[in-house]
Amino acid sequence: MKTSIIPAIGKTALITSIFALIALNYGFKTEMSEQEWLNWSNKCLSNSFNPTPDINLKKWEIALTGDYFLRLRKTYQQGKQEYFSFNIHRLTNVDYLGSDAAGTLKFNTQTDDIIVQTYEDPEGNIDSMATSLGLPVHNMSTLRFDSLKIALNYFRMKGL
Repeated sequence: MKTSIIPAIGKTALITSIFALIALNYGFKTEMSEQEWLNWSNKCLSNSFNPTPDINLKKWEIALTGDYFLRLRKTYQQGKQEYFSFNIHRLTNVDYLGSDAAGTLKFNTQTDDIIVQTYEDPEGNIDSMATSLGLPVHNMSTLRFDSLKIALNYFRMKGL
């Protein structure tokens, strides 16, 4: 009895094609996860922040938190601390003023949503609110700024 090998090859090709399509469909991610956006944003802000204009600055911390707050703490050599914080949901605009080498990221919020506090200031501690925050940065190319803006917009729209 003669049998054709074509149906066996057809079944094998069909099964192989199905597995290949599944691998292609699930093997590539179409977008970054929230944690990946958060990690990238923190890395971008930390690597780009330029504390050199403040010669008395001892240390600084900048972070975008998991609960969508951007926080900046500056500690000066005399012990004075400045603290800035705002919720990304309140962000209305991010602008970049400067060149690829150096410039300022300007964050604008809806109203007085940026917390501004100073501690251990010889002139007195301040506890106030602001609508904009200027962050000195360096090495901020147009592509990097656009990517940061997309990440901040992602967090701004998250949970609204």
